[in-house]
Amino acid sequence: MGEERVNMIVVREFDPRTDGFGVEEVERRCEVGPGGKLSLFTDLLGDPICRVRNSPAFLMLVAEIGEEIVGMIRGCIKTVTCGKKLSRTVKNSYSYNVISNNDLSKPVPVYTKVAYILGLRVSPSHRRMGIGLKLVHQMEAWFRQNGAEYSYIATENDNHASVKLFTDKCGYSKFRTPSILVNPVFAHRVPVSNRVTIIKLTPYDAELLYRRRFATTEFFPRDIDSVLKNKLNVGNFLAVPRGSLNSGLWAGSENFLSDPPESWAVLSVWNCKDVFRLEVRGASRVKRTFAKTTRVVDKALPFLRLPSVPAVFRPFGLYFMYGLGGEGPRAAKMTKALCGHVHNLAKESGCGVVVTEVANREPLKLGIPHWKMLSCAEDLWCIKRLGEDYSDGSVGDWTKSPPGLSIFVDPREF
Repeated sequence: MGEERVNMIVVREFDPRTDGFGVEEVERRCEVGPGGKLSLFTDLLGDPICRVRNSPAFLMLVAEIGEEIVGMIRGCIKTVTCGKKLSRTVKNSYSYNVISNNDLSKPVPVYTKVAYILGLRVSPSHRRMGIGLKLVHQMEAWFRQNGAEYSYIATENDNHASVKLFTDKCGYSKFRTPSILVNPVFAHRVPVSNRVTIIKLTPYDAELLYRRRFATTEFFPRDIDSVLKNKLNVGNFLAVPRGSLNSGLWAGSENFLSDPPESWAVLSVWNCKDVFRLEVRGASRVKRTFAKTTRVVDKALPFLRLPSVPAVFRPFGLYFMYGLGGEGPRAAKMTKALCGHVHNLAKESGCGVVVTEVANREPLKLGIPHWKMLSCAEDLWCIKRLGEDYSDGSVGDWTKSPPGLSIFVDPREF
């Protein structure tokens, strides 16, 4: 009987005209948290493909038995940095590239086409039937058809069912363990050091800065310009010590990079609030009352700057900080100032939290304010090489490469 039911499973592309209700019903059935524990739930605001819609190429598949949708999966493809190599090319006075043995070696990014799986759901009443596995295999077939060399997924370390599916049955291996850092948005504004100047960069200046300084960072998207110009990008911000700019005025990234200050930091902000909302469920009445009391006090007495628990027990939005980078001995302090600035922007827009995701060994992590109780110390990324017919290139098999100090987390799929 089990085999007959599995054979009845049909996997096809999501049709927004007819599948909306069925997909929402599966999402609702999957919203069952562990008894007695706090659980995080997501409201996609009526758009099932919102988390991949802004990617260069994306697909959503549904699994159905008869006319009932019983599972779904989303996937997207993009080109990212997987390593770096040394370049000995230099531009001469005639504005073309020549190669010389005397040129200084400069690292340049090595790109690969990578696919990302997210939003895998199977209705609780139809689990252990191979539906999840079939959805993954169908999505990977689409990845291969579109030239992706690797596929990766992100899941919680303690999501044993998900980890087992991908590592035991789908051939993925554990790859990276970045940290998701969450900071509440208080009722009061966070003070930003008056020793720091914060400059809002144009998309052009931000792109130039990112490509010149961080293009060799793992997972850096080659289409960073599309990310920065997206309507969901709130802004790009640079922090420098006050008085460190020549003539005290911003003269563009080209001039900045030719003579940068001793320390600086940069980041961009993505508006997830208009894509999805989150909600924490399972809290006791005591916890909810305590949280509300802290907010009331904070709002009534903002000059005390008391930390307050955000309104996470009802749907809330977030700002996501990405592209964090910097240089110099005070880069972490510059980062802290930027985080304070973003907190205040999030407060004005009605967000509940500010979030970022960074590599475990990220040097700037010390400058990122966060609450440990809200954060995830180790997210888990698993990766798989989709084909053996690809050349190893200059970095070899990416799945076997050691982690770097930093990682670029694309806000489009967070």
